[in-house]
Amino acid sequence: MRDVLTIPFHGNGALIIASDNSGAIGLKPGDLVHVQYETVAYYSFRVAVMECIAAGGEPFSVVLHNFCGNESWAMLTGGIQKGLVELHLEDVPITGSTESNFSMQQSAVGLLVIGKKSILKRTEFDYFDSLKFAVVGTPLIGNEVVEQEERIVPLLLFREVSKLQDVIVWPVGSKGILYEMNQMFRNKSFSKEMVVTSVDVGKSSGPATCFIAVYLENQEAEINKLTKGFFHPVQILT
Repeated sequence: MRDVLTIPFHGNGALIIASDNSGAIGLKPGDLVHVQYETVAYYSFRVAVMECIAAGGEPFSVVLHNFCGNESWAMLTGGIQKGLVELHLEDVPITGSTESNFSMQQSAVGLLVIGKKSILKRTEFDYFDSLKFAVVGTPLIGNEVVEQEERIVPLLLFREVSKLQDVIVWPVGSKGILYEMNQMFRNKSFSKEMVVTSVDVGKSSGPATCFIAVYLENQEAEINKLTKGFFHPVQILT
């Protein structure tokens, strides 16, 4: 189950709506993590756009809800534009609104990414046997996201893997790799002891600093080569 809203269009694919929120992260004195608003918006966009793409969507619009004040709008949209440029989606428009009547003690941002899905795009498997798994990137949270940026899987790499035939990508969020794996199959569950890999499967991945790739056995060499430096194979014990 993806963390998105899918609205089918009769005979013509579907509309995909993905969202993300952040609170107490920014430049206000009451914020718990102090970073530039460009960084706040970039990582919020990152989460939402990865969810949209993973669900088969081709992003065509971004909607920003800004509770940080008028003066932060340009920085927030700059962070979103940075992500769009990475994905070669510079022409995707950004719209939204700012709460300017009242000033809040902490920063808050909401963001939507809207995309179109083709009916031909595979976004899930109906079976488990013969599938292979890998984690691409490293789960990071809080200040680690800024301090270990080189370990975060690039957005464009995520998009390239998502375009491979019969490969499913699944962004990892705050609940960690193991949680996400248990959302992937309706009739299959995994314990921590069953999942063997070089990264911590229980750790939060914050703003989707890594993702799970599911693929057929004969695709592993291609995916390993494409994601070299970020690739962590996963062995499932039964």
